[in-house]
Amino acid sequence: MTIVTVFRSRLRPGVEGAYEPVSREMSRVASSMEGFIDQKSYVAPDGERVTVVRFRDRECQRAWAQHPEHVAAQKRGREEFYFWYDISVSEETYGRIYECPVS
Repeated sequence: MTIVTVFRSRLRPGVEGAYEPVSREMSRVASSMEGFIDQKSYVAPDGERVTVVRFRDRECQRAWAQHPEHVAAQKRGREEFYFWYDISVSEETYGRIYECPVS
């Protein structure tokens, strides 16, 4: 059962320079964790950020959520980076990859 984490956020004005290295490092750490499947991040034209991270199971996702570097980054995010954020963690009940031919 794949676990999907959707993290939505808006940064406070002027923190992008300090935020980006932390974000890159957390992506690197997540991708090194056991059970990591993939991660994608997007920034909407209005500034909202969305990161989707998938892990093999709950235990692997929980290990990521509780990783000491991630916990420190979360604290820094609350205190310094985020104007607001929303996080959802769910079980993927269906998933299929379609490869479509190019016309």
